[in-house]
Amino acid sequence: MKIVTAIPLIFFLSVSSLTCAQSPEDRGNKPQTQESRAITHQTNAVVKAVDVPEGRVTLAHEPVESLNWPAMTMRFSVRERKLFEYLVVGKKVGVEFVQQGSDYVVTKVK
Repeated sequence: MKIVTAIPLIFFLSVSSLTCAQSPEDRGNKPQTQESRAITHQTNAVVKAVDVPEGRVTLAHEPVESLNWPAMTMRFSVRERKLFEYLVVGKKVGVEFVQQGSDYVVTKVK
């Protein structure tokens, strides 16, 4: 008798969980991509080296508060080739960058 009572309950719970498990599109939300979840960080830096063929730049940057980083010199990837127009050795620039895996990628130069 208990099994007969449990079957409708299991069925009801299964159906209700399926109706709640909608995709983000069904709820009117856009699905989040890795790009949209990425946090943008900002800092000022001096361009130390540029490697256009490799798509990388070396920056001596000020502390990055959003990452709790001290000032340091490090290499970054550069998202778009056109940004190299602003990345001239010796020039002080403002940069925005995001983390992609274990790499940090410059997305904007001011």
